[in-house]
Amino acid sequence: MPRYGITIPFDDIPLADHRRWFEQLADLGYTDLWTGEANSADGFTPLALASAWVPTMKLGTAVVPVYTRGPGLLAMQAATMAEIAPGRFALGIGSSSDVIVERWNSGSFDEPYKRVRDTVRFLRRAFTGEKVDEQYETFAVKGFRLGRRIPKPPPIYLASLRPGMLRLAGREGDGAIINWLSANDVSTVVPEVGEDKEIVARIFVCPTDDVERARMVGRVAIAAYLNVEVYAKFHAWLGRGAQLEAMWKAWASGDRKAALEAIPDDVVDELVVHGTPAECRAHVQRYVKNGVTVPVLALLPGGRTLEEAIKDLAPGA
Repeated sequence: MPRYGITIPFDDIPLADHRRWFEQLADLGYTDLWTGEANSADGFTPLALASAWVPTMKLGTAVVPVYTRGPGLLAMQAATMAEIAPGRFALGIGSSSDVIVERWNSGSFDEPYKRVRDTVRFLRRAFTGEKVDEQYETFAVKGFRLGRRIPKPPPIYLASLRPGMLRLAGREGDGAIINWLSANDVSTVVPEVGEDKEIVARIFVCPTDDVERARMVGRVAIAAYLNVEVYAKFHAWLGRGAQLEAMWKAWASGDRKAALEAIPDDVVDELVVHGTPAECRAHVQRYVKNGVTVPVLALLPGGRTLEEAIKDLAPGA
């Protein structure tokens, strides 16, 4: 059965009340539950709950930042998930962004490529149970050893945007996690990773046939992400520089209203899946056709109710 995931937890629903939603997702044919980590729930706790409540589903972080935990703590949390959900958990890590690392967590967003590379190399060794005493280029670990042995190390996926990180994901990771791109963009991104690697894609979906409402919701989400430097550079590399230049200039000047208005309709339609449920499911399958192995829906507000959306977008609907 093809993989088909969804982003959790759901907004406005207490974590303790998610059990019935997770069980319903499993019954509807969803195979994967993936978390992010920004300024809401952390990336691991919802998955720990899901590991007990829906013991057949695959679980993953997409993604947790490499800067906001020490290397040892990251290894410990990933190993804990690998122990309670053996063979079902994948660790997705990434550099995150200067906003999250510096503004929100008082860190330093230096050498993101090297920091991710060094973290992967440390985690590979730590998961074996050996003592790690190593001076990496971006951090040092002195005498760390996991106190609990895990039956099977989890695969490590790297959040990747441009060629350097995409190639690192293919070379040293078990796959790549991609985000905020169109179905056609997948054909540009996947060859950089290489063959026989998992490609997990978070796909933003607003299931409604009210086109203008979907575009309004999409513009807000696009502005929130694509004005962050790492995403701006990503879309410039993808060839959208001319289409997004007016938005970037308005945002930089502080004119948020003008920035939203400057986002072209065709950019929204490419980056945000919207329409009837059948149209949305067909659009998601275009990502799969172009190389995504694990589509992970991220539901945007403004469409159907959560109950309707997860049923209408289910793989067997």
